[in-house]
Amino acid sequence: MPRSLLPEAVEHYVQDHNPRETDVQRRLREETARLPQAGMQIGADQGAFFALLVRAIGARRCLEIGTFTGYSALAVASALPPGGRLIACDVSEEWTSIARRYWREAGVDDRIDLRLGPAAATLEALLRDGAAGSFDFAFIDADKASTQRYYALCLELVRIGGLIAVDNVLWSGKVADSKVDDADTRALREFNDAVREDPRVEACLLTVGDGVMLMRRKS
Repeated sequence: MPRSLLPEAVEHYVQDHNPRETDVQRRLREETARLPQAGMQIGADQGAFFALLVRAIGARRCLEIGTFTGYSALAVASALPPGGRLIACDVSEEWTSIARRYWREAGVDDRIDLRLGPAAATLEALLRDGAAGSFDFAFIDADKASTQRYYALCLELVRIGGLIAVDNVLWSGKVADSKVDDADTRALREFNDAVREDPRVEACLLTVGDGVMLMRRKS
């Protein structure tokens, strides 16, 4: 799956004009690009965007649902202040073992609490432990069929005024193609429609990468 809806030349231009990418981030992105699942990785522009958001709202506690090889977690953790914490959820020891190497090299591994297992179970456990309304930022980039469930749980965990970002909401343009009707595409259409009507959030659908739904919790 393409990482971006942009023409290839424009995509390269964007990549070349993100000066905030560190050497560690670049090497992680390049190693991940050689994997068969490389399309699951966010780009440098998204990493820079999320880091900017985290700094702009003064985030100290963040969530990530779907970590893969750790590029987005690296970007977010690097933007956190001393004492900041990112809880990262994934099910793959193989992919996150790559992430751990680069987190250690970047010196942010002490800011990242990686929890291997079904993300919904991790989020539900956080709620049971009294963490409702205690997070500033959440990024959802996992199995698309469960997007609405992850969103509902994150909406409880993120504070009023906090941000939630959901990746792949344009799904290579499939959400706008009436001829496409697979389960993942339907799930993303339903999610996009639900957010549009959700009075609890202010939302903006952005054409960054493969589409990012950015939401601010109002109530």
